[in-house]
Amino acid sequence: MDIFDTLLERFALIGIVDVVDILLVTLIIFGVLMLIRGTRAVQVLRGLLVLGAIIFILANIFDLRAFSWLLDNMLPVLLIAIPVIFQPELRRALEQLGLAGRYLRFFRKDDVNPVVIAFKDAALRLSQRRHGALVVFEQDTGLQEYIDTGVIMNADPSPELFLTVFNKHTELHDGAIIVRENKIVAAACVLPLSTSSLSDRQMGLRHRAALGISEVSDAVAVVVSEETGQVSIAHNGRILRRQDIARLDTILHAFLTGPRQSMGGREP
Repeated sequence: MDIFDTLLERFALIGIVDVVDILLVTLIIFGVLMLIRGTRAVQVLRGLLVLGAIIFILANIFDLRAFSWLLDNMLPVLLIAIPVIFQPELRRALEQLGLAGRYLRFFRKDDVNPVVIAFKDAALRLSQRRHGALVVFEQDTGLQEYIDTGVIMNADPSPELFLTVFNKHTELHDGAIIVRENKIVAAACVLPLSTSSLSDRQMGLRHRAALGISEVSDAVAVVVSEETGQVSIAHNGRILRRQDIARLDTILHAFLTGPRQSMGGREP
């Protein structure tokens, strides 16, 4: 009963401010875990937690004073090392905070993107011809550094233009097309390849590039596979395979004009 009474006394001391404080800390921890979900940081964080628990238990059980002194002096170094280790995830988190205005799109009327319509028509023929394609739709995060690696076009979209660019016999078919608003800004752009340890080892370069650009930005990347003709969509560091080309415009408009949604998983 003494323990029960003690617990009741402790709970009685908790006020509204304390509850709000606990909820804020919980939300921050939950947000961090959601940001690193599906990334290499999960394995690193798990390893650090296990190592830290083992060291803490050993230091307290055996009263290792010299070892405890070493750990106390290493703490400032660890505080510097953690941002370096988790640099991609921290950068992504800061970008998410800086893009708070994107949620205002929820209140806008959905617009029809002419690039999406043109690419849907082209994607069907590209798939039938087994011509590979990679199209990246820029959103709030600027992609100018990748646009500069390609050939500037600033062209109005049309199915014929997509088919021409991704024809196997043209000089531009190997890179990516980057779309900004309603314009095809550049073609043959070089994108960063995904280095995620969770990515499929059988992914081709186009799929790895699509996944890579989605890991460093909020862009939506669409891939038409040269081997299978299937369409995949990469967003938020995840890739969805085998998308229905007949519904490609609907799917892309959901990503581009609606509120950002986290993709629930990656299909093998």
